[in-house]
Amino acid sequence: MERFVDAAPSVRLWVEDRGATDLPPLLMIMGAQASGLGWPDELVDKLATRHHVIRYDHRDTGRSTWSFDQRPYPLTELAQDAVTVLDRLGIEQAHVVGMSLGGMLTQLLIADHPGRLLSATLIGTSALSTTPFVHPDGTRTSPEDLPGIAPQLLEMWARPVEDHGLEAELERRTEHWRALGGNQLPFDAEYARALELKIIKHTGHYATSTAHARADTSGMDRTEQLAQTSVPTLVISAPAEPVTPPPHAHHLAQAIRGARIVDIPGMGHALPRAVHTSLARAILNHTTKA
Repeated sequence: MERFVDAAPSVRLWVEDRGATDLPPLLMIMGAQASGLGWPDELVDKLATRHHVIRYDHRDTGRSTWSFDQRPYPLTELAQDAVTVLDRLGIEQAHVVGMSLGGMLTQLLIADHPGRLLSATLIGTSALSTTPFVHPDGTRTSPEDLPGIAPQLLEMWARPVEDHGLEAELERRTEHWRALGGNQLPFDAEYARALELKIIKHTGHYATSTAHARADTSGMDRTEQLAQTSVPTLVISAPAEPVTPPPHAHHLAQAIRGARIVDIPGMGHALPRAVHTSLARAILNHTTKA
């Protein structure tokens, strides 16, 4: 079922839910500049066998309100949007899965709204914590000294996005997914292109939002709260991750009290068909235990 919910004055969010409403709710939070349709239907349907699954478009993505240029907001406000989605659907507690920026927003929920979470799963993200990473040999590395984003991606992100028509935009987005996917799994260009075409049709245009890249990032540190949380947390480790490369996932698992980590072989910063089964299995095992 699709609907719109009011998140703030003049801000509406597109929301879709799948699965029986008497199943435990599972809220899926996508990354920066990404529509909720960035969660592939095949993955959502696997999770909907055991959950009432909710996905939504962030502000300035998909069918939700694009208003950043008129009313800028901090990234922390996007975390409040997630709470608002639950409120509007009458859901008191939910399992939450967040990817990339969505993983950061999920950490804000763990820290600031622990009573609303039945569990948390974090994918392709870095810790909102200043806790050093402890290597197996006992040496420590500060978070700012952990490996950074792959140079290829930084170079792609530095290029201005110019309008050369729909086909050129689909090609650009497909190549972006190729880079995000890493180098361990075969890249399915047709699958990536079809996903982006669906997102463009859903949105109604192919303009690219830069709102989340321009939003205020202050006030995100949650070192103490994450170290003390009782929210059952799963961290997905992706060995081919080019945005938050190893050992970011292990650092995240160290920074969050009680977190456990599961490796998805070959996975990068993307959700190709090849990882759907293993990723869904990891999430469902975690939510069942939680």
